[in-house]
Amino acid sequence: MITKELKRLTIRFEEWWLDPKEKPTLMVSVYNEFGEYVGSIKDAVTLLEKYFIIPEKSFIDHNVCSIGKSLKDGKWYGWSHRAIHGFSIGDEVKEGDCCNMSGWTDDYLKEHPEENKSLPIGFIAKTEEDCKQMAIAFAECIS
Repeated sequence: MITKELKRLTIRFEEWWLDPKEKPTLMVSVYNEFGEYVGSIKDAVTLLEKYFIIPEKSFIDHNVCSIGKSLKDGKWYGWSHRAIHGFSIGDEVKEGDCCNMSGWTDDYLKEHPEENKSLPIGFIAKTEEDCKQMAIAFAECIS
């Protein structure tokens, strides 16, 4: 099963000039079948080997994959470089959970309320879509 999913990923070797006076830095990046950035090879291997996750973007206008459903345990996962967490039906948002915090400052949210993806305390995942929303809220909070 994992071999099939690996075929969906593309590895790119990219040169980045951080300083025009210096030699370029070689970046090895992994992209999903839609050309969306997954992360480093280490990130992609962890998502696939440990969690069996097919990475996808939270929203169409995002640049990086930060959510995905696990083929191993059926949970929806959200992640960033800081953490990863899975959500399944029956999970509840409790006080202090990342799902309950937006990750944006209050001042920014006053001007951009549409950016607040946090969920209310007491929210319970009853459907797959609810689990996906929890993964999105988690990924948004920790990114």
